[in-house]
Amino acid sequence: MSAVDLPFFGSLVLGAMLVAASYTFALGIVAGRGRPHLLPAVRNGVYATWATTAVAVFALAYAFQAHDFRIRYVLRYSDRSMPWYYLWASLWGGQDGSLLWWSFLLTTYAAVCAHSLRKRVPELAPYILATLMSVLIFFCVLMLFAANPFAVVASGAAPDGEGLNPLLQNYWMMIHPPILYTGMVGWSVPFSFVMAALITGRLDNEWIHAARRFTLFAWIALAVGNILGMLWSYEELGWGGYWAWDPVENAAFMPLLAGTPFLHSVMLQERRGMFKVWNVFLLCLTFLMTIFGTFLTRSGMIASVHSFAKSSIGMYFVWYIVLMAIVCVGLIVWRLPMLRSQARIDSLLSRDFVFLLNNWILMGMLFFVLIATTFPLISEAFRGETVTVGPGYYNKWMVPLGLVLLSLTGMGPLLAWRKSTGAQLWRVMVAPGAASLLMLLLHCTVGAHMGFPPYVTSDQIYDTATGRVLALIYGCSPAISMMVCTFVVVGHLQEFWRGTRLRMKNTHENFLLALFEMVTRAKRRYGGYLVHMGLVAMYFGFTGAAYDTEKEAALHVGEQMDVRGFTLRYDGSRMELDPNRRMLFTDLSVFHDGKNIATVSPAKFIYSKPPDTATTEVAIRSTLTEDIYAIMNTVNPQTKLGTFRVIVRPFVAWIWLGGLFMIFGTFVCMSPSVREVLGEFTEPSAARSVMPGMATSMFLVLALGTVLALSWSGLAHGQTDGSSSLHAGSVTMKNPQEKQLFDRLLCMCGDCQRLPLSSCSCSWADDMRAKLRDKVSGGVSVQQIQTDYREEFGAKSIAIPSDKGLDRALWAVPLALIAAAAGLLVWRGRTWIVRVGHTPAVAGGAPAAPAAAANADEHGYDDALDAELKKF
Repeated sequence: MSAVDLPFFGSLVLGAMLVAASYTFALGIVAGRGRPHLLPAVRNGVYATWATTAVAVFALAYAFQAHDFRIRYVLRYSDRSMPWYYLWASLWGGQDGSLLWWSFLLTTYAAVCAHSLRKRVPELAPYILATLMSVLIFFCVLMLFAANPFAVVASGAAPDGEGLNPLLQNYWMMIHPPILYTGMVGWSVPFSFVMAALITGRLDNEWIHAARRFTLFAWIALAVGNILGMLWSYEELGWGGYWAWDPVENAAFMPLLAGTPFLHSVMLQERRGMFKVWNVFLLCLTFLMTIFGTFLTRSGMIASVHSFAKSSIGMYFVWYIVLMAIVCVGLIVWRLPMLRSQARIDSLLSRDFVFLLNNWILMGMLFFVLIATTFPLISEAFRGETVTVGPGYYNKWMVPLGLVLLSLTGMGPLLAWRKSTGAQLWRVMVAPGAASLLMLLLHCTVGAHMGFPPYVTSDQIYDTATGRVLALIYGCSPAISMMVCTFVVVGHLQEFWRGTRLRMKNTHENFLLALFEMVTRAKRRYGGYLVHMGLVAMYFGFTGAAYDTEKEAALHVGEQMDVRGFTLRYDGSRMELDPNRRMLFTDLSVFHDGKNIATVSPAKFIYSKPPDTATTEVAIRSTLTEDIYAIMNTVNPQTKLGTFRVIVRPFVAWIWLGGLFMIFGTFVCMSPSVREVLGEFTEPSAARSVMPGMATSMFLVLALGTVLALSWSGLAHGQTDGSSSLHAGSVTMKNPQEKQLFDRLLCMCGDCQRLPLSSCSCSWADDMRAKLRDKVSGGVSVQQIQTDYREEFGAKSIAIPSDKGLDRALWAVPLALIAAAAGLLVWRGRTWIVRVGHTPAVAGGAPAAPAAAANADEHGYDDALDAELKKF
C-alpha cells in the first residue's frame, strides 16, 4: 500500500466495515426468524467483518510507522523522534484511534463467539451475533461521521507531528488501555446473550451457561484493567496515591460495580430459579455503564486529567444510550411473565440472603459513584453553578460501604444455601470471630507501638454533622478493616480445611490430593473463594494508606533526611540525553538500620515535543511491608541544592498481589471440568466447538496474570522508568495544616482540570499557595480561608461539598437511601421469617433446569459437601 492513497483507503475500509456489519446484522435477524440454514453465512459475515476491521487497524498503525502526517490523527499524536513502540501505542492514544481499537476488540470477541457457538445454542446464536454487529454499527457510524481516524489535514502534510503527550510516553501506555478496553468491550458478549434470550423467549439457564466464561473473562479483564490503571496512576501522576476518584477512573469502575453483583446473583437463578429479572437487568446495566463510561471519557463534559478533549461525539453516545435503554426496558417488560422467580428467600440466615445484601451494597456503591461523578452536571443544570465532588467526600462514604461489603464476603461461605440454624452458624463463626478479636487486640497494643494506631485522625474539614460522623467512622476504619480482613481470611481457610478434612476422611487421600480433588470438583466455589482472598489482600493494602508518613526537605549533596525509620542521603545529580528529551536525575541512597538497602533516582524530564514540556519522574522502592516513594521538586543548577518529597506508604504491594490472587481464582473458575475435557456433553459434538474458546479464555487470563506480575516485579526492584506527571510532584507543603487546607481547595487556573492545590504544580497554584500561606501566618482560620475561597471562585473550587442549598443533597440523599433500604429489608425480612417454618432446612437446592451436565455435577457436589459438612 502506498502512502499516497492511505487516507482514502482507510476511509474506504471504514465504509466497508459498516457495510459488512449491517449485512451480518440483517442476515442474523433473518436467520433467527425461522431460517437456521443461514447461520453459517452469519458466522462468515462476522469473520469478514473482523478481517475488515483488522485491515483498518493495521492501516492506521502503518500510517504512524510511516509518519504519514497528512492524516490529522497521526499528526496530533506522533512525531518522527518517537520509537516504534510508542508509535504503535499512539493507535489508542487519542479519541479517534481508540474508537477504532474498540471496534477491533468487539469484532474479535464476535469472531471468537461465532466460532465457539458453532454447535451450541443454535436458537440463540443468530441474535447473539446480530446484537454484537448492532453495537459495531454504532461505532462505525461514529467514526465515519464524527471521529474519522483517517481524516486528512486541510492544510496538507506537515514536516513533523505534534508528538504524543509526554504523560502517555510510558510503557503503561502499551499495557493498560488495551487490557481495560478488553474488559469494557467484553461485556458486550454477555449482553448479546441476554438480548438473544429475551428476543427468543429462551430464558432458562441455557444462555447463562453458554455465556459464563465470556462473563468471567470480561469481569477479570476489567478488574485487571482497573488495577493496572491504579498502578499507572501510582507511578505516573506523582502524588503518591493510586486512586483519586477522577471521573474517568469512575467510568471504568462503574461497570465493575454493576457486573460483580451478576456473578453472585446468577448462582441463585441457576440453583433455584430466583432473581431472573434482576439478572437480566444487571447485564443490561453493565453494558450501558460501559457505553456511559466511554461517553464520559470522550465527551469532555466533566473535567478530568484522563479525558480526551471536548468533542461533538457526546450527543451520539447520549442518543445511543437512550435507545439501548428503551430497547432493554421494552424487552424486559415484554418477557416479564417468563421472568418470574420460581422460589423465594427462605431465611435471613442463608447464603441466599447474604448474596442479596451483597447485590444491594454494590448497587448502592454504583449509584453513589454515578451521582457523585455527574453532580457537576446536575448542579449546573439545576442551579447554574458547577459543584465539584473531591476524593475526600468519596472516601468518607465508600470506605464504610466497602467494609460492609467485605464483611458480607466473609459471611457468605459460612452460611448454607436456603437456611442455616443458629447452632450451625455459631460453630462456623467461632474461629473467624476469635481471630478477628485477637487481631483487634494486637492492633491496639503491638500495632500502636509499631506506628499503626487503631484510630487515625481525618485530614479533612467538614461543615456537616453527617460529614463529622463519617469522619469518625473513617478514623476507626483501619482497626475495623484489619478485623474484617482477618475474619474473611480465617473463614475462607476454615472452609478449605473443613472440605479437605472431610474428603480425607471419606477417601483416605493425603492432604494435598484431597485439596486438589475438592477444588477441581467444585471449581466455581473454591475459585470464588480465591478471588475473595485476593480482595482481602487488596483491602489490606488500602488500609496501609491510613499510615502514610510524608516529609519534605531541602538537601545539599551529602546531606540526609529521616522518614519512618529510613534514612535517605542525597548523593548528587546527573544529566542524561536521548533523542527527544533531557533527563535530570538525582540519586538518593536509602539506609535502614545503618545498611544501604537501595538507591532511588527521582528525576525531571524536559521534552522537545511539545516544546519545553517538563515532567516529574518519581522513584519507587516497593516491598511487601512498605513503599518508599521519592519525588524531586527542584534542583539548583549552581549549588546542586535539591528539594525532595518522600512518602513511606505501608502495604501497597499487597494491592497488586491481591490482583494476582483474583486472576488465579478466576482461572480456577474458568478451567474446564473432566466432562468438558473428555467431550461428554449432552450434545457430543459440543466439546469440539467449546474447547478452543475455553483454551483461548484461559490463555488470556494467564496472560493478564503474567502482565500484572511483571509490572509489580519491575516496581519492586527500585527505580520506575518513565513515570511522569505534568501537574504533580513540585509541590511543597510545610506542615499538616497546609496539607489539610490544600487538599480541600482546587486549582482554578483553567488548564489543570481542577486538581487539588496539594498536587497541582502549575504557576497559578504556586502563587495561590503562597497567598494562602500568608493568610495562615496572619492568623486567619482554615475554615475562614475556605469560605473566602468559595466566595471568590464559586462552589466548584471546593472538593468537599458544604451543607447549604443543593449541596446538602449530597449528604442527605445517601442517608435517606440507606434508611429506605433498611426499612425495606425489615419489611421483607418479616415475610421471610414467617415462611421459615414451612421450609425444610436443607443445605442447598437442586439446580434449576441445568443446561449442561458439568454445571449440574458441580452444583450437586456443592450441595453434597454442604450437607456432609453439617453432619461433620
